[in-house]
Amino acid sequence: MTETEKSQSLLAPLGVPVFRRIWLASLLSNFGILIQGVGAAWSMSRLTDDITMVALVQTALMFPLMLIALPAGAISDMFDRRLVCIGALVVALVGAVGLCAVTAMGLLTPPILLAFCFVVGSGMALFGPAWQASVSEQVPPEALPSAVALAGMSYNVARSFGPAIGGVIVASVGAIGAFAVNAVFYLPMLAVLLLWKRRHEPPRLSPETFWRAMVSGIRFIRYSPSHRIFILRTVVFGLVGGVIPALMPLIARELLSGGAPVYGVLLGAFGLGALLGAVLLPWIRARFSTEIWSRLVAMIVGAMIICVAFSRSEAVTLAALLVAGAAWTSILTLFTISIQVGAPRWVAGRALSIFQATIAGGVALGAWGWGELADQIGVKETLAVAGALMIGSTLVGFVLRLPEMAVAGANEPANREDHTVLLDLTLRSGPIVITVDYDVPLANARAFYEAMQRVRRSRQASGAYGWSLSRDIADPTLWTERFHSPTWNDYLHLSHRVVGAGVDLQDQSRSLLDPTSMPRVRRMLERPAGSVRWKDETPDRGVDIGPSASAGAP
Repeated sequence: MTETEKSQSLLAPLGVPVFRRIWLASLLSNFGILIQGVGAAWSMSRLTDDITMVALVQTALMFPLMLIALPAGAISDMFDRRLVCIGALVVALVGAVGLCAVTAMGLLTPPILLAFCFVVGSGMALFGPAWQASVSEQVPPEALPSAVALAGMSYNVARSFGPAIGGVIVASVGAIGAFAVNAVFYLPMLAVLLLWKRRHEPPRLSPETFWRAMVSGIRFIRYSPSHRIFILRTVVFGLVGGVIPALMPLIARELLSGGAPVYGVLLGAFGLGALLGAVLLPWIRARFSTEIWSRLVAMIVGAMIICVAFSRSEAVTLAALLVAGAAWTSILTLFTISIQVGAPRWVAGRALSIFQATIAGGVALGAWGWGELADQIGVKETLAVAGALMIGSTLVGFVLRLPEMAVAGANEPANREDHTVLLDLTLRSGPIVITVDYDVPLANARAFYEAMQRVRRSRQASGAYGWSLSRDIADPTLWTERFHSPTWNDYLHLSHRVVGAGVDLQDQSRSLLDPTSMPRVRRMLERPAGSVRWKDETPDRGVDIGPSASAGAP
């Protein structure tokens, strides 16, 4: 095996001590949250006969993943991800310990149980983006895809065996035992994060405001065609594939005439398949492109759903769910890898959080829709329709073809000439208007225009607003690019985000310019009517604030 093959093998990241310790600790925390879920559901069933309240336990644990995903991603990008993880775990630990305490004192009621489950779920929702985005800081770049797969694999391992372990604990010592195990299982993760000597990189700039950080994350997805395609394909897959978790209890009860034990076995088969899919991922990545494998998965999962619809044999249904679980996990893990390796570090947490919210939202909405349809036409017929739609979803690939994502550049700004600022600015000064004049030979006009459309998407994904390109009617060789940033701080962030592919796109467009001239950049503080209220004695200060306030060319 070559060194490259070793670095790309599934277990290679476990050779990195810090990743190995954090991964093992995350495995325990995943077991803990699933064990608590069993205890919480059991407690609720003892506290009330309302089926809706029992179902709300899982909602309380999982809904925060969708509700606070984007804010959690923004926080992970704005602050030290290690500290964000520690803070998130403290929140979850407080919820777990509080749940133990009220249970021990006999004060547990349905609303209190749901409230503490929501606190625990919120802590884990805040933890997820920061932990996943920090994986790139723990392993070398060539091992990142395998590390991302292992991060997902830890949850699949816990999902395969955690509920069964939780059932044994609840049967042996009661629900309080499950709550206590969850609280204890957070401690190893807290310990390894406290001991992690993360390399501190002093921030070059003041952080974005919280609201602006969330907007920047949404704009990045909106104006990054590759990431947008992955998000849209995830929505389609989640909406249709949501039929499996939605109807699993009904498959056990109505199609197989079984009870809770059969339901548990079906969940275990799907979870074991998910684990198998993660193990096979390196083999899959070596042989298939993401698009081809996505189409194969759609056909495989669709066929397995149809098989489940018409099967009355427990063995056949288990085998179908095993295969479906493997295919399901393999493609979602491939999507996660693509999102993570393709997102620049400045927005990695937000990109991952939006992706996770898309999965959760797509599956939740799909589950609701399939449940409603099953009430109207029956479980077997609903599964058959879902299977056919899943197979038909392969056609989406002809319209939204998945790209192969390259590793994004580091957060190093383009090495271009800095410009001194001679106007007294604060970080809140704005809007800042940027214009760039280009001299383009007539023969290159069309190629330049097409190249600048790619630059446009890069600018907008990095935070530029109001982008436009104009051509001088008196001098057809003169082209002017214009965009603005809301504040000076926003512009400084934008200029530091021109990395990797963004620099390449700019270089491609500038290779089409008149070789005897250079782009002429102007940065202006926009002054709309009424925005300046000078008193007669107020001077117009033009102050040289030095190189520390300068920014590279856009």
